[in-house]
Amino acid sequence: MAPRNLLYMRSNFLLGSRCWMIRFSTEILFKSVSFRLFGVKRNNADGESLEKDELLNNLLTMGVDIDMAKKRQPGVFNRMVTNEQDLKMFLLSKGASKEVIASIISRYPRAITRTSESLSKRWDLWRKIMASDLEIVNILERSPESFFRSNNNLNLENNIKFFYSVGLTRKCLCRLLTNAPRTFSNSLDLNKQMVEFLQSVCLSLGHKDPADFVRKIIFKNPFILIRSTKRVKTNIEFLQSAFSLNSEELLALLCGPGAEILDLSNDYAKRNYTNIKEKLFSLGCTEEEVQKFVFSYPDMIYLAEKKFNDKIDCLIQEKINISQIIESPRVLDSSLSTLKSRIKELVNAGYNLSTSNITPLSWSLKRYKAKLKKLNG
Repeated sequence: MAPRNLLYMRSNFLLGSRCWMIRFSTEILFKSVSFRLFGVKRNNADGESLEKDELLNNLLTMGVDIDMAKKRQPGVFNRMVTNEQDLKMFLLSKGASKEVIASIISRYPRAITRTSESLSKRWDLWRKIMASDLEIVNILERSPESFFRSNNNLNLENNIKFFYSVGLTRKCLCRLLTNAPRTFSNSLDLNKQMVEFLQSVCLSLGHKDPADFVRKIIFKNPFILIRSTKRVKTNIEFLQSAFSLNSEELLALLCGPGAEILDLSNDYAKRNYTNIKEKLFSLGCTEEEVQKFVFSYPDMIYLAEKKFNDKIDCLIQEKINISQIIESPRVLDSSLSTLKSRIKELVNAGYNLSTSNITPLSWSLKRYKAKLKKLNG
């Protein structure tokens, strides 16, 4: 019996060793695959963090700002699976530089959770609107959230089909994707609500072509689709009451410059308009002159109180009459520093701003330099 017991004990030992070796080999195997289990070893007795995980090493090698990424979306670093290497190769193949890729991940780390299949499908959908890969890369560099925020490609595809179905052109969709890409992450129902609201506004104002009205509004203000219908409705009512407009006049304003302020916070718009009125009244303007000033260029309502007042004061101090400003409201588009430097240069060149046209203050740099060169002979 003794030899048999000895043989039995030996077999158990070998079997246990084999099982241990299998478990050890399995751990090595799973540590070597690209989809890794993520874990950050926490601090030792000295409280120092031991960040030796493959994900952190990959991101550091790619030039990603780890601190920024963790601050923006810390949950990404608790994911079991990430695809940073696949994302890097995908974006490189589309023409993105390593620096741009690092910047994208630093600002929107959730990008590394998207699969190659999902990225390819989404890119193909965007290419139905944009003319080149480079245009898409430029949008991602400016706003990575616009592309990576959602992986619901079916929703994106349905939104594109819907926008085409209501008369938006590819040029209009391109403008939307460039300026307000979050529009395409909206639910289809949300975009439908805004379009249907705009169509109802059009018909209530007596316009017979809702598709044309919607197209004009969205092209002039691509941000409108990421605002609520309540906000837009309130702003339309504000414009009508502020300028005492009938339906025909309101329609013309909305299809023109008025469309550009429909996405503003209503409180912000009212506060700025009140400030404009008070400032111009203090300079001797009439109600009619104030309305003419704002109605001819509603973008003025974008200017916060201090900026508007400082620019007006700057112009008045240089002997420019308020009537000149009312006739040329676009001069207030220029920054305060630009106004000051141009006024100084024009005066030194012998240009009399108090009796001459003040529009050079708002010209493009190229056109302004040409004018200055001509004045200096």
